[in-house]
Amino acid sequence: MRSITSIEGNTQKLDGGSMFGNAPRALWQRWIEPDELNRIPLACRAMLVQESSPKRNILVETGVGAFFSPEMKDRYGIQEQEHCLIKNLQAAGVSHEEIDIVLLTHLHFDHAGGLLSEWQEGEDPYLLFPNAKYLVGEVQWQRANDPHARDRASYIPMLIKLLEESGRLEIIPEGQQSATLGDGWTLHESSGHTPGQILPEVEMPEGPVVYPGDLIPGSAWVHLPITMGYDRFPEQLIDEKRQLLEGLESRGGRLLFVHDPFVAIGRVTKGAKGKYSVEQTSKQVSALSN
Repeated sequence: MRSITSIEGNTQKLDGGSMFGNAPRALWQRWIEPDELNRIPLACRAMLVQESSPKRNILVETGVGAFFSPEMKDRYGIQEQEHCLIKNLQAAGVSHEEIDIVLLTHLHFDHAGGLLSEWQEGEDPYLLFPNAKYLVGEVQWQRANDPHARDRASYIPMLIKLLEESGRLEIIPEGQQSATLGDGWTLHESSGHTPGQILPEVEMPEGPVVYPGDLIPGSAWVHLPITMGYDRFPEQLIDEKRQLLEGLESRGGRLLFVHDPFVAIGRVTKGAKGKYSVEQTSKQVSALSN
């Protein structure tokens, strides 16, 4: 028995032009209306997978969290002071101490920052989820330890150090599946956004559910040509996106989005002209089960 629940983390407002790459504002503002500073609202949504055999709680990603100082929160448009993911996990009946596995698609701060405790003046943050194994892909781990100048600011050096010292870090070799996750899980790899991003697919009776991370951060990015300015290799990303969507559409699969402020999940469809979209959408996923 397996169930899936979406867990909302801290929200952000980031520049719409950066989030939509080379797409003109006249196009992307139809999907998400920007504010007076040209910023658009973004979710940081995690996926909680609860399994009964063996009994375990698996959390895919942790969002941006609340580890930044007030100055940095303002810089990155983080809207809340408290750690919303922890609060919303508790509302779903699970404490962070009860999480057995945290799977990170990649280690950018808006996806892994929620591993850290809330900012306190004069105090160093510490790792949350004290009983969990932290799963990270090998290629992404290498990138985080030796980032390029273009994406160096996306990583949290203190987090990398804490993960390494935790004794609970599990690095998934490139091109391999995770024995820890086991049956019912498939890990796709993508390097268009950042090298070695891992995209987990969870087997469900009404079709697979994929958490596509920053390959497809929201429903608007399902359109093949739409990429982000943050993507390292946009053309490669489009090819990876096409491959993933083709497979999901043929199997009746769904996507659970990390950054979409309005849509948490949707089923992949393909129109007569070959354009992908999502249907049967919902803003929240509540214990989707098999």
